[in-house]
Amino acid sequence: MSRNPSPFATALAGFVALALAMGIGRFAFTPLLPMMQSEGLLDVAEGGVLASAHFVGYAMGALIAGRLKSASALYASFAIIALSLLAMGLSEDFIIWLAARWCAGIASAFVLVIVASRFIQHLATTGRANLQGWVFAGVGGGIALVGLAALWLTATGITSGVGWLMLAFAMAAGTVLVFAAIGTDLFAAGPLPPAQRPGRSPLNWVLILPYGAMGAGYIIPATYLPVMAREAIASPLVFGWGWPVFGLSALVSTMLAARVGRVFSDRRIWITTQSIMAAGLIAPALWPHLAAILFAGVCVGGTFMVITMAGLREANRLADPADGQRHIAAMTTAFALGQIAAPVLAGWGFEATGSFAMPLMLASVLLAGTLVPMIVRGEPGAIAHK
Repeated sequence: MSRNPSPFATALAGFVALALAMGIGRFAFTPLLPMMQSEGLLDVAEGGVLASAHFVGYAMGALIAGRLKSASALYASFAIIALSLLAMGLSEDFIIWLAARWCAGIASAFVLVIVASRFIQHLATTGRANLQGWVFAGVGGGIALVGLAALWLTATGITSGVGWLMLAFAMAAGTVLVFAAIGTDLFAAGPLPPAQRPGRSPLNWVLILPYGAMGAGYIIPATYLPVMAREAIASPLVFGWGWPVFGLSALVSTMLAARVGRVFSDRRIWITTQSIMAAGLIAPALWPHLAAILFAGVCVGGTFMVITMAGLREANRLADPADGQRHIAAMTTAFALGQIAAPVLAGWGFEATGSFAMPLMLASVLLAGTLVPMIVRGEPGAIAHK
């Protein structure tokens, strides 16, 4: 007989799962990139290619993750991420790195979708939806912890290769913790009920375009923030704080988002936070100082998860009730395309000009410009369900 995991155990397991899949599997490359550069393993443009390979995998994983319903899929995804980390640490072959980052992207998308469906649904059905914020806070928590770990590695002179191996061990330990908290019991009830056959309400490009712009805008600092800080100040023990600040901002903002949502609409939250992100991007472009880079880390880290939650809720509100999944899929596709293209373009821009100023300014304009139709049109009511 299987037991029903407690809401607290579910929230804890969800926090750890997203910290593993996102903080380590998806974003650990960011704070380790400057270390790999200083060791002569790759340059900024090659780092952009690796980042984009990861996001291609992430987009591919998101397209098929809805079919994954079992506990074995969750734990297999953890194993794939751990193996990809081992490959990053044990090899210096760029092709192997490409394959490893691609595989990690697929698996991290699997984990995110499984957690967003099974874990979040379980908390809602047990009357503890207030704990859902703790689950999503795992993204920021994982980013912050990995950033602090990278600082420690730099301070002690440990190489990036050893760092990747240590993160693989952390993946294994975290997987044990998730299993101890929920085992396979969260999946014992069988597959989720099938979705209602969708209608064909028109796609809302007023939402799709700014959401795609957010994917392009946030990913530049999410990929290159420590590199930008390194350009501003030489000491790694100083510039290395940029990524922990980014992660802590994401953690705190996610926890506050639910409270703010009781007062303001999702659309107003989205417009406000995306405007803050745009301001955060343009600051280091105009003033390449460590203070401006840390400001960007707070502005972007403190908004990207809030925009994600507010944007998807707004899509559900406006779409026909039977057609919400198609609208969210379109927004996610636009987001994925933005985060695939931006790291490569930003890396090329840096190699051509020696600065991230131009990519940051273009991304800031894109973030603000795509909000204009949303602001002009105001807040329409939901499409009537016929």
